Amino acid sequence: MPKRRADYTLLEVGLGGRLDATNVVARPAMTIITPVDLDHQQYLGNTLAAIAGEKAGIIKRGVPCVVGPQHPESMDVIEAVAARNGAPLLAYGQHWHVSTEHDRLVYQDESGLLDLPLPNLPGPHQVMNAGAAIAALRHLGRDEAACEAAITRAYWPARMEKLTKGALVDLAAPAELWLDGGHNPAAGVALAATLRAQSPRPTHLICGMLNTKDIAGYLRPLAGIAQSLTAVSIPGEANTIPAEDTARFAADVGLPASTAASVQDAISAIRAAHPQARILICGSLYLAGHVMRENGA
Repeated sequence: MPKRRADYTLLEVGLGGRLDATNVVARPAMTIITPVDLDHQQYLGNTLAAIAGEKAGIIKRGVPCVVGPQHPESMDVIEAVAARNGAPLLAYGQHWHVSTEHDRLVYQDESGLLDLPLPNLPGPHQVMNAGAAIAALRHLGRDEAACEAAITRAYWPARMEKLTKGALVDLAAPAELWLDGGHNPAAGVALAATLRAQSPRPTHLICGMLNTKDIAGYLRPLAGIAQSLTAVSIPGEANTIPAEDTARFAADVGLPASTAASVQDAISAIRAAHPQARILICGSLYLAGHVMRENGA
Protein backbone atom coordinates (compact mmCIF):
# COMPACT_ATOMS: atom_id res chain seq x y z
CA MET A 1 0.00 0.00 0.00
CA PRO A 2 1.47 3.40 -0.94
CA LYS A 3 2.27 5.81 1.85
CA ARG A 4 0.31 9.05 2.06
CA ARG A 5 0.94 12.02 4.25
CA ALA A 6 -1.96 12.45 6.69
CA ASP A 7 -3.45 15.83 7.50
CA TYR A 8 -3.63 14.69 11.12
CA THR A 9 -3.05 11.48 13.02
CA LEU A 10 -5.82 10.63 15.47
CA LEU A 11 -4.48 8.55 18.36
CA GLU A 12 -7.24 6.91 20.39
CA VAL A 13 -6.33 6.10 23.99
CA GLY A 14 -6.61 2.39 24.70
CA LEU A 15 -7.10 2.49 28.47
CA GLY A 16 -7.02 5.42 30.85
CA GLY A 17 -4.75 8.05 29.38
CA ARG A 18 -2.16 9.06 31.92
CA LEU A 19 -0.14 5.84 31.62
CA ASP A 20 -1.54 4.60 28.31
CA ALA A 21 0.91 3.40 25.67
CA THR A 22 -0.55 5.88 23.17
CA ASN A 23 0.26 8.85 25.42
CA VAL A 24 3.71 9.42 23.92
CA VAL A 25 3.27 12.55 21.79
CA ALA A 26 4.83 15.43 23.69
CA ARG A 27 2.98 18.20 21.89
CA PRO A 28 -0.07 17.13 19.89
CA ALA A 29 -2.12 19.65 17.91
CA MET A 30 -5.02 19.05 20.29
CA THR A 31 -6.44 16.63 22.83
CA ILE A 32 -10.08 15.55 23.14
CA ILE A 33 -11.87 14.07 26.15
CA THR A 34 -15.28 12.56 25.46
CA PRO A 35 -17.77 11.83 28.31
CA VAL A 36 -16.10 10.03 31.22
CA ASP A 37 -18.02 7.22 32.87
CA LEU A 38 -17.38 4.14 34.97
CA ASP A 39 -15.34 1.50 33.15
CA HIS A 40 -12.14 -0.48 33.77
CA GLN A 41 -12.46 0.33 37.47
CA GLN A 42 -9.95 -2.36 38.40
CA TYR A 43 -7.29 -0.26 36.64
CA LEU A 44 -8.55 3.32 36.71
CA GLY A 45 -10.33 3.67 40.06
CA ASN A 46 -13.83 3.28 41.43
CA THR A 47 -15.03 6.89 41.18
CA LEU A 48 -15.68 9.26 38.30
CA ALA A 49 -13.13 11.67 39.77
CA ALA A 50 -10.41 8.98 39.82
CA ILE A 51 -11.17 7.86 36.27
CA ALA A 52 -11.31 11.47 35.05
CA GLY A 53 -7.87 12.00 36.57
CA GLU A 54 -6.52 9.14 34.45
CA LYS A 55 -8.28 10.38 31.31
CA ALA A 56 -7.02 13.93 31.90
CA GLY A 57 -3.48 12.59 31.73
CA ILE A 58 -3.55 13.23 27.97
CA ILE A 59 -3.72 17.01 28.59
CA LYS A 60 -0.44 18.64 27.60
CA ARG A 61 1.06 21.97 28.61
CA GLY A 62 -0.32 24.76 26.49
CA VAL A 63 -2.22 22.40 24.15
CA PRO A 64 -5.97 23.04 23.65
CA CYS A 65 -8.31 20.34 24.92
CA VAL A 66 -11.85 19.80 23.61
CA VAL A 67 -14.12 18.41 26.34
CA GLY A 68 -17.45 16.69 25.74
CA PRO A 69 -20.34 16.62 28.24
CA GLN A 70 -19.18 15.56 31.70
CA HIS A 71 -20.51 14.80 35.15
CA PRO A 72 -19.63 17.71 37.47
CA GLU A 73 -17.08 15.68 39.45
CA SER A 74 -15.30 14.68 36.24
CA MET A 75 -15.31 18.25 34.94
CA ASP A 76 -13.80 19.55 38.18
CA VAL A 77 -10.84 17.21 37.77
CA ILE A 78 -10.36 17.99 34.07
CA GLU A 79 -10.46 21.75 34.75
CA ALA A 80 -7.90 21.40 37.54
CA VAL A 81 -5.48 19.40 35.38
CA ALA A 82 -5.91 21.86 32.50
CA ALA A 83 -5.23 24.81 34.80
CA ARG A 84 -2.02 23.22 36.11
CA ASN A 85 -0.85 22.71 32.55
CA GLY A 86 -1.98 26.05 31.14
CA ALA A 87 -4.07 24.13 28.60
CA PRO A 88 -7.03 26.06 27.14
CA LEU A 89 -10.30 24.15 27.41
CA LEU A 90 -13.02 24.12 24.75
CA ALA A 91 -15.82 22.65 26.82
CA TYR A 92 -19.34 21.63 25.90
CA GLY A 93 -21.91 23.98 27.40
CA GLN A 94 -19.33 26.73 27.85
CA HIS A 95 -17.48 27.21 24.58
CA TRP A 96 -19.61 25.18 22.18
CA HIS A 97 -23.13 23.79 22.01
CA VAL A 98 -24.76 21.12 19.88
CA SER A 99 -28.36 19.95 19.53
CA THR A 100 -30.84 18.58 17.02
CA GLU A 101 -33.66 20.56 15.46
CA HIS A 102 -36.01 19.36 12.71
CA ASP A 103 -33.80 16.35 11.94
CA ARG A 104 -30.72 18.55 11.59
CA LEU A 105 -27.63 18.98 13.75
CA VAL A 106 -27.15 22.52 15.01
CA TYR A 107 -23.70 23.46 16.28
CA GLN A 108 -22.74 26.85 17.71
CA ASP A 109 -19.57 28.42 19.08
CA GLU A 110 -18.04 31.90 19.17
CA SER A 111 -17.34 31.67 15.42
CA GLY A 112 -21.00 31.20 14.56
CA LEU A 113 -23.66 28.58 13.86
CA LEU A 114 -23.58 25.51 11.63
CA ASP A 115 -26.75 23.80 10.34
CA LEU A 116 -25.66 20.29 9.31
CA PRO A 117 -27.12 16.87 8.48
CA LEU A 118 -27.46 14.40 11.33
CA PRO A 119 -24.44 12.15 11.95
CA ASN A 120 -24.09 8.98 9.93
CA LEU A 121 -23.56 7.07 13.18
CA PRO A 122 -26.91 6.29 14.87
CA GLY A 123 -27.86 7.27 18.41
CA PRO A 124 -28.42 10.47 20.39
CA HIS A 125 -24.97 10.13 22.00
CA GLN A 126 -23.39 10.43 18.55
CA VAL A 127 -24.73 13.98 18.30
CA MET A 128 -22.56 14.91 21.28
CA ASN A 129 -19.60 13.03 19.83
CA ALA A 130 -20.12 14.88 16.54
CA GLY A 131 -20.15 18.16 18.45
CA ALA A 132 -16.75 17.41 19.98
CA ALA A 133 -15.37 16.49 16.56
CA ILE A 134 -16.69 19.72 15.05
CA ALA A 135 -15.24 21.76 17.91
CA ALA A 136 -11.84 20.23 17.20
CA LEU A 137 -12.09 20.80 13.46
CA ARG A 138 -13.20 24.41 13.90
CA HIS A 139 -10.29 25.12 16.25
CA LEU A 140 -7.92 23.60 13.69
CA GLY A 141 -9.25 26.00 11.07
CA ARG A 142 -11.33 23.61 8.98
CA ASP A 143 -14.41 24.89 7.16
CA GLU A 144 -18.08 23.89 7.18
CA ALA A 145 -17.60 21.42 4.33
CA ALA A 146 -14.99 19.54 6.35
CA CYS A 147 -17.29 19.44 9.38
CA GLU A 148 -20.16 18.08 7.28
CA ALA A 149 -17.94 15.46 5.69
CA ALA A 150 -16.65 14.37 9.08
CA ILE A 151 -20.07 13.57 10.50
CA THR A 152 -21.75 12.22 7.38
CA ARG A 153 -18.94 9.93 6.21
CA ALA A 154 -17.92 8.53 9.59
CA TYR A 155 -17.98 4.72 9.81
CA TRP A 156 -17.42 2.87 13.06
CA PRO A 157 -17.69 -0.92 12.90
CA ALA A 158 -19.59 -2.63 15.74
CA ARG A 159 -21.08 0.59 17.10
CA MET A 160 -24.80 0.06 16.48
CA GLU A 161 -23.88 -1.19 13.04
CA LYS A 162 -26.55 -2.72 10.83
CA LEU A 163 -25.00 -5.72 9.10
CA THR A 164 -26.22 -5.93 5.51
CA LYS A 165 -24.37 -8.89 4.01
CA GLY A 166 -22.55 -12.00 5.12
CA ALA A 167 -23.19 -15.51 6.38
CA LEU A 168 -24.86 -14.44 9.62
CA VAL A 169 -27.01 -11.87 7.82
CA ASP A 170 -28.22 -14.63 5.50
CA LEU A 171 -28.94 -16.85 8.50
CA ALA A 172 -30.97 -14.10 10.18
CA ALA A 173 -33.01 -13.02 7.15
CA PRO A 174 -35.66 -11.68 6.97
CA ALA A 175 -34.89 -10.40 10.47
CA GLU A 176 -32.49 -7.43 10.74
CA LEU A 177 -29.06 -8.10 12.22
CA TRP A 178 -27.22 -5.41 14.20
CA LEU A 179 -23.91 -5.40 16.08
CA ASP A 180 -22.70 -3.25 18.97
CA GLY A 181 -19.54 -3.64 21.06
CA GLY A 182 -20.41 -1.34 23.99
CA HIS A 183 -19.92 -3.01 27.35
CA ASN A 184 -20.32 -0.64 30.34
CA PRO A 185 -23.35 0.98 32.02
CA ALA A 186 -22.97 4.18 30.00
CA ALA A 187 -22.98 2.09 26.82
CA GLY A 188 -26.16 0.36 28.00
CA VAL A 189 -27.83 3.74 28.48
CA ALA A 190 -26.65 4.93 25.05
CA LEU A 191 -27.78 1.71 23.39
CA ALA A 192 -31.23 1.93 25.00
CA ALA A 193 -31.62 5.53 23.80
CA THR A 194 -30.52 4.52 20.30
CA LEU A 195 -33.08 1.71 20.19
CA ARG A 196 -35.83 4.07 21.31
CA ALA A 197 -34.96 6.35 18.40
CA GLN A 198 -35.11 3.53 15.85
CA SER A 199 -38.23 2.66 13.88
CA PRO A 200 -40.57 0.46 15.95
CA ARG A 201 -39.55 -3.18 15.67
CA PRO A 202 -39.34 -5.96 18.28
CA THR A 203 -35.74 -6.21 19.45
CA HIS A 204 -34.12 -9.41 20.66
CA LEU A 205 -30.61 -9.34 22.11
CA ILE A 206 -27.79 -11.85 21.80
CA CYS A 207 -25.31 -10.98 24.54
CA GLY A 208 -21.92 -12.13 25.71
CA MET A 209 -19.71 -10.26 28.20
CA LEU A 210 -16.42 -10.44 30.08
CA ASN A 211 -16.20 -11.04 33.82
CA THR A 212 -14.42 -7.69 34.27
CA LYS A 213 -17.59 -5.76 33.39
CA ASP A 214 -20.63 -4.54 35.33
CA ILE A 215 -23.07 -6.92 33.68
CA ALA A 216 -26.19 -5.83 35.57
CA GLY A 217 -25.30 -2.16 35.12
CA TYR A 218 -25.00 -2.67 31.37
CA LEU A 219 -28.20 -4.70 31.01
CA ARG A 220 -30.48 -2.70 33.32
CA PRO A 221 -31.17 0.16 30.85
CA LEU A 222 -32.11 -2.39 28.18
CA ALA A 223 -34.86 -4.01 30.27
CA GLY A 224 -38.17 -2.88 28.85
CA ILE A 225 -36.56 -1.94 25.53
CA ALA A 226 -35.70 -5.46 24.34
CA GLN A 227 -38.19 -8.29 24.27
CA SER A 228 -35.66 -10.98 25.16
CA LEU A 229 -31.99 -11.79 25.65
CA THR A 230 -30.19 -14.92 24.52
CA ALA A 231 -26.89 -15.29 26.36
CA VAL A 232 -23.79 -16.81 24.81
CA SER A 233 -20.25 -17.36 26.00
CA ILE A 234 -17.57 -15.57 23.97
CA PRO A 235 -15.59 -18.21 22.05
CA GLY A 236 -11.90 -18.39 22.86
CA GLU A 237 -12.01 -15.83 25.69
CA ALA A 238 -10.81 -17.05 29.08
CA ASN A 239 -12.53 -14.15 30.86
CA THR A 240 -15.93 -14.70 29.29
CA ILE A 241 -18.96 -14.82 31.56
CA PRO A 242 -20.65 -18.22 31.15
CA ALA A 243 -23.87 -17.88 29.21
CA GLU A 244 -25.86 -19.15 32.19
CA ASP A 245 -24.52 -16.33 34.38
CA THR A 246 -25.32 -13.65 31.80
CA ALA A 247 -28.85 -15.04 31.51
CA ARG A 248 -29.23 -14.90 35.29
CA PHE A 249 -28.09 -11.27 35.41
CA ALA A 250 -30.56 -10.46 32.62
CA ALA A 251 -33.45 -12.13 34.43
CA ASP A 252 -32.54 -10.27 37.63
CA VAL A 253 -32.96 -6.89 35.87
CA GLY A 254 -36.22 -7.91 34.19
CA LEU A 255 -35.07 -9.16 30.78
CA PRO A 256 -36.57 -12.52 29.74
CA ALA A 257 -33.47 -14.64 29.14
CA SER A 258 -32.30 -17.95 27.73
CA THR A 259 -28.97 -19.39 26.59
CA ALA A 260 -27.54 -20.73 23.34
CA ALA A 261 -24.42 -22.71 22.55
CA SER A 262 -23.33 -20.28 19.83
CA VAL A 263 -24.22 -17.03 18.12
CA GLN A 264 -25.42 -19.02 15.12
CA ASP A 265 -27.75 -21.10 17.29
CA ALA A 266 -29.08 -17.95 18.95
CA ILE A 267 -29.76 -16.26 15.59
CA SER A 268 -31.52 -19.36 14.25
CA ALA A 269 -33.76 -19.64 17.32
CA ILE A 270 -34.74 -15.97 17.31
CA ARG A 271 -35.31 -15.90 13.57
CA ALA A 272 -37.54 -19.01 13.76
CA ALA A 273 -39.72 -17.49 16.47
CA HIS A 274 -39.59 -13.84 15.36
CA PRO A 275 -38.83 -13.59 11.61
CA GLN A 276 -39.49 -9.82 11.50
CA ALA A 277 -37.37 -9.01 14.56
CA ARG A 278 -34.38 -6.74 15.03
CA ILE A 279 -31.62 -9.02 16.32
CA LEU A 280 -28.90 -7.10 18.16
CA ILE A 281 -25.64 -8.83 19.11
CA CYS A 282 -24.06 -6.87 21.96
CA GLY A 283 -22.07 -6.77 25.18
CA SER A 284 -18.42 -6.99 24.16
CA LEU A 285 -15.94 -5.90 21.53
CA TYR A 286 -14.44 -9.38 21.80
CA LEU A 287 -17.82 -10.87 20.87
CA ALA A 288 -18.16 -8.28 18.10
CA GLY A 289 -14.81 -9.32 16.65
CA HIS A 290 -15.87 -12.97 16.69
CA VAL A 291 -19.16 -12.08 14.96
CA MET A 292 -17.40 -10.07 12.25
CA ARG A 293 -15.10 -13.01 11.53
CA GLU A 294 -18.01 -15.47 11.45
CA ASN A 295 -20.09 -13.18 9.23
CA GLY A 296 -17.22 -12.93 6.76
CA ALA A 297 -18.44 -9.86 4.88
